[in-house]
Amino acid sequence: MFKKILIANRGEIACRVIKTARKMGIQTVAVYSEADKDALHVEMADEKVLIGPPAAAQSYLVIEKIIEACRQTGAEAVHPGYGFLSEREAFAVALAEAGIVFIGPNTRAIRAMGDKIESKKFANAAHVSTVPGYLGVIETPEHAAQIADEIGYPVMIKASAGGGGKGMRIAHSRQEVAEGFARSRSEAKSSFGDDRMFVEKFIVNPRHIEIQVLGDKHGNVVYLGERECSIQRRNQKVIEEAPSPLLDEATRRKMGEQAVALAKAVDYDSAGTVEFVAGQDRSFFFLEMNTRLQVEHPVTELITGVDLVEQMIRVAAGEKLTITQDDVKLDGWAVESRVYAEDPTRSFLPSTGRLVRYRPPAEGTFEGITVRNDTGVYEGGEISIFYDPMIAKLVTHAPTRLEAIDAQANALDSFYIDGIRHNIPFLSTLMQHPRWREGRLSTGFIAEEFPNGFSRPVPEGEVEQVIAGIAAFVDHRQNTRKRKITGQLRAPEKLAFDVKRVVVLGKKQVEVEVIDREAQGGLDVVFADGKRIRVDSPWSPGLPVWRGDVDERPVSAKIRPILNGYEISHGGAHAFARVFTVREADLAQWMLDRKGAADTRFLLCPMPGLVKSISVKEGQDVKAGEALCVVEAMKMENVLVAERDAVVVKLVAKPGDSLAVDAVIMEFA
Repeated sequence: MFKKILIANRGEIACRVIKTARKMGIQTVAVYSEADKDALHVEMADEKVLIGPPAAAQSYLVIEKIIEACRQTGAEAVHPGYGFLSEREAFAVALAEAGIVFIGPNTRAIRAMGDKIESKKFANAAHVSTVPGYLGVIETPEHAAQIADEIGYPVMIKASAGGGGKGMRIAHSRQEVAEGFARSRSEAKSSFGDDRMFVEKFIVNPRHIEIQVLGDKHGNVVYLGERECSIQRRNQKVIEEAPSPLLDEATRRKMGEQAVALAKAVDYDSAGTVEFVAGQDRSFFFLEMNTRLQVEHPVTELITGVDLVEQMIRVAAGEKLTITQDDVKLDGWAVESRVYAEDPTRSFLPSTGRLVRYRPPAEGTFEGITVRNDTGVYEGGEISIFYDPMIAKLVTHAPTRLEAIDAQANALDSFYIDGIRHNIPFLSTLMQHPRWREGRLSTGFIAEEFPNGFSRPVPEGEVEQVIAGIAAFVDHRQNTRKRKITGQLRAPEKLAFDVKRVVVLGKKQVEVEVIDREAQGGLDVVFADGKRIRVDSPWSPGLPVWRGDVDERPVSAKIRPILNGYEISHGGAHAFARVFTVREADLAQWMLDRKGAADTRFLLCPMPGLVKSISVKEGQDVKAGEALCVVEAMKMENVLVAERDAVVVKLVAKPGDSLAVDAVIMEFA
């Protein structure tokens, strides 16, 4: 077994590998760019080596710097994580030439499967069903449009290298092909250093299902069930689960055996993933094989009990697999949410800055529910513009799918982040969505269910009563605490405090009566319609997360004090809850709301980023929807368009400028 390994990556996956290496008694080496000098993976590793400037192309993607770091530290092997150099054949070859073990598959497998174009040719030769498409490299937008016309719309434009949704676009017309080809090619070049593109037919209403395979250097290969990854946005996975609610045992076995056959054809000898696009009728087509560890590997680990990172390390060291296919049993259900630094209410634009507060839910197993949080950040750390915006992967495991979803919803309600925008409100909303809970999924789920973007829903029904109950509880707890402050004038013994309250949720008033159960440490909240809920909690003022029981059911909610009330988030809903006496509520409704006026004279940078290009000139007339400029942030290119017809009066920014959020790019008349 290795004594020391180097992790050629950063963020949560580097931390994840370090944890398993520690468990195995292996020392670790972290590499880092100048932007990551204070990163968590650098702190966790036994040794660290600086490898260059913030840009990945000058640090994490430079093979020579990784090999030199191995020489400096005496690392015997390298784990590449995912992304960066993980699927680069040249990297594995260079390591072998330097006498360093690559913790991943052999170079033949990387060459055959790691390239999307070549893998489809290989799969065709191996009689694996594939999606119709053009398997050659496409050089120009015109050529791409010609191929798309022949295949039939819609089509998927994809980068041959890389993954993670980068360099991918769906096109429904020749114009969208031309625009998508240019954007995808540019993203692929900046993210992977490889701008080769291809086009394939886009299957309408598809599901994305993948099979986890694991092989050793002795010819053994097993499959560890499947993962459903259909909840995606811009081809970037958002929520994953294992197993899939679509598959039956027969389809699972057929997909698994096909994945194993493909892996054995290239002598696959590590952890890898065979991806399929599946129809709602359980038909499926091979998409590609990722010759690396997947981001969503924790859901497979939780339902199988197999540590995939440990198996990768043991296989790389020459050990045989200790599990056979008959040993693989799927236990329960696991759900993973990707927590990103992005603002879902502003078209999911990236958000960067300091994590002023970072309080994830407690990890561990309690009463059959497991909560796991894989992360590479810490409170007080920075979210950089240079890399992927992932903050954490929150995973829950339970005996059934709905129990795992409910556990995930509660964990999301317990996850407190402040200082930057994040997508937890969106994830919480998804957990309550009827279509998601019923398992009626497709890769178009988010676009179909949120066609006008995301806005935080107001509380309704049971969620409204829970939020009103929490607001009444917090208000009562605060008032009780204030009455116990010493040095106050004593109230007459017979004075009774008013127990009737009005909880104002936005424009809605909810009348309640509070009944204190002081001996039990909780209270009952009675609504105007006679509904009574029991609220119990050890919460004390100042805590950002309210945890307790509502009618003996575990509930969590994020809570922040505001003027005359509290901002409360629970179950995907969000409300500014103000608790008044009946008389105060009568007066409060006469208060005027102050509203600001929107200023559309300027194009503001919606997130910190780099101006890649400006498409207009001063004095030019622009129409609503016309592209104005491209801003790159966190490896994604974002096209900013005109919201109305206007004239460009002044260009304030220029290509190459690095802008802060809300910085002025141009002025209109």
